[in-house]
Amino acid sequence: MIKQATVHEINDMLETGGECQVIDVREFSEFNSERIADAQLMPLSNFEKHADEIDHSKPVYLMCRSGNRATQAAEKLAAKGFTDIHVIQGGMTAWSGAELPVVKGESKVWSLERQVRFVAGLLVLTGVALGFFVTPYFFILSGFVGAGLTFAGATDWCGMGMLLARMPWNQAPAACGQPQTSTK
Repeated sequence: MIKQATVHEINDMLETGGECQVIDVREFSEFNSERIADAQLMPLSNFEKHADEIDHSKPVYLMCRSGNRATQAAEKLAAKGFTDIHVIQGGMTAWSGAELPVVKGESKVWSLERQVRFVAGLLVLTGVALGFFVTPYFFILSGFVGAGLTFAGATDWCGMGMLLARMPWNQAPAACGQPQTSTK
């Protein structure tokens, strides 16, 4: 069963040395810009490849930006037999909003959600402009993007987001690997 945990519960547990694993399922660029000190990076885009590295004997607390990706990761862990799974309500948005301690990185890369909004807006604008000035067939591009955004909203799965997550600027530098901090 997947449980919910508040950011204050997790912060208290980390401060008192409670036994837990905080797994951040955001992408590298998001994690690198701001994270919880004791969180381990395990991006949802390749989560299943690394899920076996998680200790079954300790509670698992999953973090993302708002809670959606953490819920998806929790479902994958439940399917693998994990039983003590918690999704951190509100994710990093709630953590930062509560002014709890964070480690700030030097990443200048936009959040994945911001990248999706930018690319979707650019594609719609391009489709409209080309539809007016070149051929009306380009309006199909804007309709396609609108349909994709509607599908993403209805299913909570965004193909454009998954594609952008695999772009080079969203990946860990090859020489450094993924920054991971120890879990408690």
